[in-house]
Amino acid sequence: MRISYRWLRDWVALRLEPRALAERLTLAGLEVDAVEPVAPALADVVVGRVSKVEAHPSAGRLRVCTVEAGRGRRLRVVCGAANVAAGLKAPLALPGATLAGGRRIETSAIHGVESEGMLCSAAELGLGDDASGLLVLDADAPVGAPLARALGLDDVVLALDLTPNRGDCLSVAGVAREVAALTGARLTPPRTRKPRVRARRRVAVKIEARADCPRYAGRVVQDIDPAARTPDWMRERLRRAGVRSLHPVVDITNYVMLELGQPMHAFDLARLRGSVRVRHARAGERLELLDGRELSPPEGSLLIADERGPIALAGIMGGEETAVSADTRAVFFESACFRPEIVARHARALGIQTESSQRFERGVDPELQVRALERATELLLAIAGGEPGAVTEARGRAETVAPIHLRQARLDALIGYPVGCARAERALAALGMRARRTRDGWRVQPPPYRYDLRIEADLIEEVARVTGYDRVPVALPPAPTRAQPVPEGRLEQRRLRALMADRDYQEVVTYSFVDPELQQLLDPGAPAPQLANPISADMAVMRTTLWSGLLPALRYNRNRQQARVRLFELGRRFRAADGAILEEAVLAGAVTGLADPEQWGLEKRPVDFYDVKGDVEALLGLTGAPERFRFTAGDHPALHPGQAAAIHLEDRCVGWLGALHPGAAARLGLDNAFVFELALEALAARRVPAHVEVSRFPAIRRDLSVVVPEEVPAHSVLDAVRNLAGSLLADLQLFDVYRGEGIDSGSKSLSVGLTLQDSSRTLKEAEVDALLARVIASLRAELGAELRQ
Repeated sequence: MRISYRWLRDWVALRLEPRALAERLTLAGLEVDAVEPVAPALADVVVGRVSKVEAHPSAGRLRVCTVEAGRGRRLRVVCGAANVAAGLKAPLALPGATLAGGRRIETSAIHGVESEGMLCSAAELGLGDDASGLLVLDADAPVGAPLARALGLDDVVLALDLTPNRGDCLSVAGVAREVAALTGARLTPPRTRKPRVRARRRVAVKIEARADCPRYAGRVVQDIDPAARTPDWMRERLRRAGVRSLHPVVDITNYVMLELGQPMHAFDLARLRGSVRVRHARAGERLELLDGRELSPPEGSLLIADERGPIALAGIMGGEETAVSADTRAVFFESACFRPEIVARHARALGIQTESSQRFERGVDPELQVRALERATELLLAIAGGEPGAVTEARGRAETVAPIHLRQARLDALIGYPVGCARAERALAALGMRARRTRDGWRVQPPPYRYDLRIEADLIEEVARVTGYDRVPVALPPAPTRAQPVPEGRLEQRRLRALMADRDYQEVVTYSFVDPELQQLLDPGAPAPQLANPISADMAVMRTTLWSGLLPALRYNRNRQQARVRLFELGRRFRAADGAILEEAVLAGAVTGLADPEQWGLEKRPVDFYDVKGDVEALLGLTGAPERFRFTAGDHPALHPGQAAAIHLEDRCVGWLGALHPGAAARLGLDNAFVFELALEALAARRVPAHVEVSRFPAIRRDLSVVVPEEVPAHSVLDAVRNLAGSLLADLQLFDVYRGEGIDSGSKSLSVGLTLQDSSRTLKEAEVDALLARVIASLRAELGAELRQ
């Protein structure tokens, strides 16, 4: 929401400067993202009046204009705008002026004709995007006056980032109420004059969907001037709020929405047929919207219809068939209140979000409709004239807001210090609430526009906001000083983080809500929990793997010229099972780019499977029992066939490691990417170090090379050796894997080094040879191994 500071001052007697006001609002929970000037500095830009237009002698598309610049000055200006005409008032940049973008204006010859300035468009002044013609000013704009003064450009805009529960602040009136409550300034809303009814024409309104439309009001205004133009002051206020000026009638409905918070719509009366009805959509109905889209409204969605059929999606967007145009001479204003849930559900189902739907989804004041009609009528009569008819109104079923019981003891307990009765009552009254004292507190009636106030804790938050979070006294919470023992056998997460950082990974935190398409791509078999009210379409399910957040982060960094990216995350993944949602803590990583940082001593080499496997093995080594884990070839839909390994803890799969599947890599725009994921439960325990006597006797090293079938994993050979060697085996290393000449196809050679040692004696050659013979025999019998010649 963008709020003009000057517009806000029309509603509340402000004494705070813009930045101080922004800070006060932010401290009260209405975060102000920025305080921005409404226009660049436009010194030497004045209101000019074109008194004469002549053809350029040597350039057919240009015109030579005589422009009045005030104080009797007449300047010759060459202009190429299509809308330049005698009598037009437009911004005139005098020699020496600097426009938006730093362009400096000087007297210069254009195709042989001297130009003493420049007539400007909105885009050239930084006042909009329209560069198609000159910015046309009001006929009563004073010639020669500085443009900044004529348009009131000495203003700033406060960009508010409102939370979804504060729909009441999506208007100048709503923010003004907050400012008045927070600062104690007097609220002075502009007075609306009720117009005298002159037209007999009325449009009957009927609410058929009574549960979804508590109130609907409308009014006919006839004989408006189709040539009327939106005045500069309104166009400027709309621009500062981020709304483009389109047509006086449309501009008025947008203005009232921004001012009061009541979305409105105007139908061309000549295009309406019969009465207007608020009803649910029926099967097979079609509607062309104002943006040109033609759709079939979902059955049960809320519509505005006349006798021919749908004319608008209620609370979302009007239809093209009854839209106002340059020829419109009579309009029917509508002002309604719709149930927030019905608008939110169908706006999201259709993928349409508008300024109107944004407000209705959060809740519109059910008592504001007629006041908004009167305000819109007053503005239309002032701008385009016309004859207003009587207000026609219908009511559906309205939800009553129940009073809330606020206990004083609970108020003091949650805020953390005694607030005091008088201060609490002042805060509630400042926010428009009626509070009646009870034995233990108050019975509070929230105002109808505050849909977010439903329970006691909501009121306590409001008292704290108005009183000031920054005024809460500092007090240290009482805490026991008893030392909390940490089991020596528990592996803490901070140790995992430290190891990952030591191996040049950077920790990231990604959303638990992810894109359903990406989730399906990476983990198609997992039941992903669906969100009932997603933030957006690409955050509609909960992640079943942390890869769905890490891989987009990997791509984001690669797209910004990062040649080497190594990311990890500690977080939770979620599974839907039997109506419940299961959570599991995991550690995951994603790697791409070079294996090592670029340097002169190493050749550039892309990271490969074994680089990442080494990182995972280092994590497993923290448990003190890495031999309990096994890497086995496996198939995973997100991983490259032949470059994927399941990680087992004894007989249980606790993670995956591998290269990203080519299909997923192509969809994500990644190449040479590797990922891993481990259940934290498998890393939770570590072997407690224990004393082992250092042997005083020499060790004996024996190397053994055996040929085994290709499908036999290396760890099977190592396990067989460990089981047979027993306590004499001090160390065991696989130091070579060979395939090639001398080895049959379908086989491989594994070379292992055995270090044998006893703590109480020196081993003899004979018993070592006998042990090796038993090892070879066991390998031959169990794995079909043969001693390599």
